[in-house]
Amino acid sequence: MNGNQKPDGVVYSTESGRMCPRCGVVVAACRCGRPAAVTPSAGTVRVYKETKGRQGKGVTVVQGVALDPVSLAQLGKQLRTLCGSGGTVKNGTIEVQGDHVERVVEHLNQRGMVARRVR
Repeated sequence: MNGNQKPDGVVYSTESGRMCPRCGVVVAACRCGRPAAVTPSAGTVRVYKETKGRQGKGVTVVQGVALDPVSLAQLGKQLRTLCGSGGTVKNGTIEVQGDHVERVVEHLNQRGMVARRVR
């Protein structure tokens, strides 16, 4: 099969199991649908408290975490549990309700990320 042709349409093989319909490789080894893995220490993570547009209530915002969406959601859950509060993950940003900047920075640094308090 050259670069311009599609695979022969095999989606399951009794020898190897499910096959990727795009590239024709076994699904476990297929890389065409997965995002590239990013190391946690890929850049500086910025952590700050924000009250703007929240009727005076503060949230701790974590930006710049270089993780895929699933891992980012898991980190958000860990941070919310650590701080004992609610929050959300949206647009690549983690928001934790309340002022927990120091606790979050310390936790991220322990995980091997370079986290800095900004503002």
